[in-house]
Amino acid sequence: MQGLIYEESSLLVFLFVTCILGGAGAWMTGRACARTWRPYPPLLVYLLILSFAVRFIHFALFGGTLLSLHYWLVDLVVVVIIGTIGYRYTLANQMVSQYYWLYAKSGPFSWQAK
Repeated sequence: MQGLIYEESSLLVFLFVTCILGGAGAWMTGRACARTWRPYPPLLVYLLILSFAVRFIHFALFGGTLLSLHYWLVDLVVVVIIGTIGYRYTLANQMVSQYYWLYAKSGPFSWQAK
């Protein structure tokens, strides 16, 4: 599993940098895009840029490979998943609170017409 998902000698480095630091940044980026009513495609562009920053942190602080397509794609997938979850969660809450007479929550990430 070590060579497939992460390249560092410890799983904790991957979890800290990609999942916690990158995930927190992705969640806040998704939240910011939803709160400003932006559509989904600009969020993907912002998350793409964030994935480059996560790969650079792996390189600069922990000696990871900077120009590795495989590990960059792993970072990108994690960041996009967490960013999308943050976007949908915030957008669902926002739709229900902003238009309370039209929509009711049907789950943590969706809403339905009343």
